[in-house]
Amino acid sequence: MQSFRTELENPIIEKDIIDLEKKIRAFREGKIHDEKFRSLRLARGIYGQRQPGVQMVRIKLPFGKVTFKQLLRIADISDEYGSGNLHLTTRQDIQIHYVSLDRTPELWAKLEQDDITLREACGNTVRNVTASPTSGIDPLEPFDVSPYAHATFEYFLRNPICQEMGRKFKISFSSSDADTAFSYVHDIGVIPKINNNNERGFKVLLGGGLGAQPILASIVEEFLPEDKLIPYIEAIIRVFDRYGERTNRNKARLKYLIQKIGLEEVLRLAKIEQKAIKVKSYPINRDTVPLPAIPEQTTYAEVNISNPFRYEQWLATNVFEQKQKGYFGVYIKVPVGDISTGTARELVKVLQPLVADEIRITQNQGLLLKFVRKEALPALYEGLAKLELAAPGFDSVADVTTCPGTDTCNLGISNSMTMARVLEDLIYNEYEDFIYNRDIKIKISGCMNSCGQHGLAHIGFHGSSLKAGTKVLPSVQVMLGGGTVGHGIGRAADRVIKVPSKRATDVLRALLDDYKEFSIEEETYHAYYDRQGKDYFYRLLKPLADLTTLTDDEFVDWGHQETYVSAIGVGECAGVIIDLVATLLYEAEEKLGWANQSFEAGAWADAIYHSYNTLLSSAKALLLDKSINTSTQAAVIREFDANYVEKGEFDIQGSFNDLVLQINQHEPSEEFATAYLAEATEFLNKSKTKREALVQ
Repeated sequence: MQSFRTELENPIIEKDIIDLEKKIRAFREGKIHDEKFRSLRLARGIYGQRQPGVQMVRIKLPFGKVTFKQLLRIADISDEYGSGNLHLTTRQDIQIHYVSLDRTPELWAKLEQDDITLREACGNTVRNVTASPTSGIDPLEPFDVSPYAHATFEYFLRNPICQEMGRKFKISFSSSDADTAFSYVHDIGVIPKINNNNERGFKVLLGGGLGAQPILASIVEEFLPEDKLIPYIEAIIRVFDRYGERTNRNKARLKYLIQKIGLEEVLRLAKIEQKAIKVKSYPINRDTVPLPAIPEQTTYAEVNISNPFRYEQWLATNVFEQKQKGYFGVYIKVPVGDISTGTARELVKVLQPLVADEIRITQNQGLLLKFVRKEALPALYEGLAKLELAAPGFDSVADVTTCPGTDTCNLGISNSMTMARVLEDLIYNEYEDFIYNRDIKIKISGCMNSCGQHGLAHIGFHGSSLKAGTKVLPSVQVMLGGGTVGHGIGRAADRVIKVPSKRATDVLRALLDDYKEFSIEEETYHAYYDRQGKDYFYRLLKPLADLTTLTDDEFVDWGHQETYVSAIGVGECAGVIIDLVATLLYEAEEKLGWANQSFEAGAWADAIYHSYNTLLSSAKALLLDKSINTSTQAAVIREFDANYVEKGEFDIQGSFNDLVLQINQHEPSEEFATAYLAEATEFLNKSKTKREALVQ
């Protein structure tokens, strides 16, 4: 572990990694509670697997951008520390599996040498900021959103306001009104706009989310000027941090806070925060994400196309002309999002002379290549074909999105990866004409959570189980009618019927045969679904739900040989909350340390927010001594006043509410940071004294 300390140039990153190493050691020695440590490692991209003793490491790639050098670095890391496989996610990350916890600091340090981070890839943080993969080359885009997504990523990384929220927070940037980054299912989703004065801005959507209960976002701004976007996001996050649920993680997303107190109240509270936020205007440097270097034009050798029919299909479904005339974007369909490290290295060799040095991971677990000359397309196709990466039908019915399911995830109920492969094979073998259909999306998740995005699918499946007598068999919930409409409007899929997993192929056949036979010419699947109605599809599929005709094979899940057993672990998607008094006071001391460090660095806003968290952690610790559990920070403030201040058990001037909420009444100046830090220090010291007296 000593090597990275001299190789890393950034002292902030070096400190982060050293801190992780120390925390792992303290955890091994029993000095940190298991649940507290889980929260800490999740915020550093380290996620427990279904298999005991190993971790999944999630690599955070802002808006899915990765260079050739970075991809090769990640492949090397996967070989050295993981299983030799790279898994592309629906949030444009790359995941490595089967990693030893003790080796994660070293792994992280080696990734950082090529500017790749794990920080805040999981946990109760601002997750990876996603964007349309076509941003920068999209013929429909008003402007490239990549610099804005990058600025958002940078601004909130390590930002004190979003390190320990009640749950995760997701932000997306779509490149156009086509909304290919799904703004309508994000906490904040934005779509670029240019007003009548030729000024840049964004349509803003708020409070969307998938999960077990999909809720569609509301349009809250038709045009927010570009320099106001990051301050706006900060204000919303501050409200979510203070008022969001912290006990019941199933209700701990922004969408539920909006449900609880109302959209107008959330927006009113966000306006109150405007005074306290670090910046009132945040101009974006539009040059931070330059267009990638394009290979010098060369004379391309004549290529003999091995499969002319497949090549024409590939050109029709996987290739499009960029807004930069004369250049083409090329999609790579990656089955179930898995690429072996050997294939990744060979892929880079194929790409280097033919495409620009920038790959984008797509939301359906594929890859997008940029700036390919027309003359280079035959050589590119043949190179991809040799790697079995030239399948046509990108983002079509034949391109099934899936999460890892029971292969590695604790929450998986049934297998999704093998099912996805089987359904794709079915399309290619029985419904080849559907590889041209980009209207219908098929998406699979291994459980009711929407990591595979089944909630926004036209045809979706999520893992479940059914009882047949005394036995349990793997099943899928069939979801229909979801998907993107455009302009920030989307549809959540309806739950229609539950059937045994092995009958998913029959479900798909029934749905596609029905659509082919009864849809009107050029009728979209949404229009067809609405015309027929949910009950029509329930009756269509009902025979497949008949459990009196089960065969022995249906008690064995896809990709398995043994009889199915429903086994769900503890999910870590959102981290956990640890309600131990001593731990909370320890955390308060740690936060006060961060406040002092920020203050010494002249980061007044950060020092203020760390001081705020010091006050909250101290108060929550004392409330727990009275067995008072609180589910929001606002409740901590209210209950501390009621149970300590008003009863004369804790001596402060005025109320705790007035003390704490100075944070949104003052500009983040040096003067206020000085006073607030001093008050937080005094409050923590009094809390520790009070705690010692209570223990004695």
